[in-house]
This record gives sequence, C-alpha cells and structure tokens, in this order.
Amino acid sequence: MSTTTGTPGAGEWAVQAEGVGKRYRRGWALQDCTFRLPAGRICGLVGPNGAGKSTLLRLMTRQVRPTEGELRLFGTPVDDPAVMPRFAFLGQDKPLFKRFTVAETLRMGGELNPGWDMAAAERIVRSGGVPLHARVGALSGGQRTRVGFALAFGKRPDLLLLDEPMADLDPLARNEMGALLMAEAVERGTTVVMSSHVLTELEDMCDFLLVLAGGRVRLTGGTDALVPAHTLVTGLAPEGTPPPELAAHTVVDVRTQGRQFQALIRASGPLPDSWSVMRPSLEEVLLAHLRSPDAPALDAPDARTEGITTP
Repeated sequence: MSTTTGTPGAGEWAVQAEGVGKRYRRGWALQDCTFRLPAGRICGLVGPNGAGKSTLLRLMTRQVRPTEGELRLFGTPVDDPAVMPRFAFLGQDKPLFKRFTVAETLRMGGELNPGWDMAAAERIVRSGGVPLHARVGALSGGQRTRVGFALAFGKRPDLLLLDEPMADLDPLARNEMGALLMAEAVERGTTVVMSSHVLTELEDMCDFLLVLAGGRVRLTGGTDALVPAHTLVTGLAPEGTPPPELAAHTVVDVRTQGRQFQALIRASGPLPDSWSVMRPSLEEVLLAHLRSPDAPALDAPDARTEGITTP
C-alpha cells in the first residue's frame, strides 16, 4: 500500500542511485546500480545470497563508502552528515544490550537521538505486552524485534532500512511484526527498504521492488507496473523444446516438462491462440527473475533516473 499520492518531484525521492558500485579485494559486490525510490513507498529488496543486498544497505547507512557513483537520500549526498537523522537501520542481529531493561534501552535511544519520540517507542513496546522492567536478554525473539522496531520508529526516521530483521521469527511473530511495521510506516509516511527472502511476505507488504542479481539491478519499480508487464504463458512443446514463437518476445524464464512448456515473458505483440495466457502473481515474477539472473533487466517509469535534477 503506497503512502504517496501523485508523482513525486525532484525533492521527493527517498533514494537516488547513479552508477553506484562497491568493490572489495575479492571483486565487485555491487556495480552500476542506478535507480530511484519515491518517498513514502515500501520497497522489497530481493536477491539471492551474494547479490549485493547487504552491500547496498551498508552504503545507504554510511557503513561503507561507494567505490564509484553517487548515492543520495532525500536529495542529499549520503556522505553528508545531514542525512544521519533521516534514516534508521535494523538488522537481523538486532544488537541490543542484553543486560539493559527495556526502559533503559528506550532511554538510551532518547539520549542518542535529538528528535526522539518516547511516546511512540513506548506505545510500540506496550502494545506487544513487553514489560518495561524486563531485561532484553530475557525476551523472546519476537519481543526483541519489537524493541528493535521501537528504537527505529522512536527516532522518527524518514527512511527505515531493514536487513532481514524478522528472519529468526516464527510465522505468527513474523505476521505480528509485519502488521506493526505496516501500521507505523503508513501512519508516519515512512519510506521503507526491506530485505527479505520470504516472497509471500513481500507480496503482502511491498508496493515497490528492487531485485538484485550478481551485484546489478535486474528489476525495479512499483509492483503495479512491474507485474502487469509480464505474462505467464503455457502451451505445447511437441519436441520437448520451447516453441520458436517465443523468440518474438522478451523471455524471462522458460521451463519444459514432457510435451508442455511454461514461460514468463514480456510480450512484444500478439500471442498464439493455442497458448494459455495468465497474469502472473508477484511471487511468480520474482521467482522467474531469481531463477534467470541473466534475463533482460526492467525498470518501471517510477524508478528511472532520466530527467531527475539534483540540488
């Protein structure tokens, strides 16, 4: 669900990346990363292990510096100290002090963040029945994640960056934390970038996608544009190979089983009447791109950087 209306202007892009790359001794972790993320969207960051997701998040959070290119948050270069109050980061490890009580943890958040919203942080904790006097080390995984979200939202960030913070939770706790995240983000108009391997979770929560493979952007834009750009077709493959008619279209992924084929394509014209044609789900689009990382990339109009002016 989007929290924005209309088309953002040049000052309303939460993230702008122009040719961003990061090289380590072992090689490029991220290369030629170019996209824009409109403010107020909930973006799913998707890709296999080693695709560059964590590197991109570390660049956004100033933990590492880009080797090349330019990265801006809300129009400001990411290396400018002025961006620090505008984002919050929560990772899978949730580095909380286990000997602190929940109340002490929230007080620490207030001491470290000038714009701290203690009322909001306490509301998030209390709504989950987490005792303020309990020590963090004695909390369950779901309760610790709730405290982590309280710290993140207590900062009142414009941009919330999440690196698999719910990966260690059971399905019920994941559902609870997902509902909390959605409610708080929509209420505040917070832009969210969330890395996750759970595709159904992304389908329920995200209205924007950024798919990485091999350190490069493969798919980016609003889900309402990306999903309809694809078509799932099924038909006969008499010789056990895909039919030659597929060559007229952009093929993302194709599989054959016996005398039948199924392909996810971006159609370039009319399709044979003998094919069964369906609109794919978001999960089917993501799985096809993850299976075929060398498929032609696609960026929707709301993710393109052409024509953007920067301050």
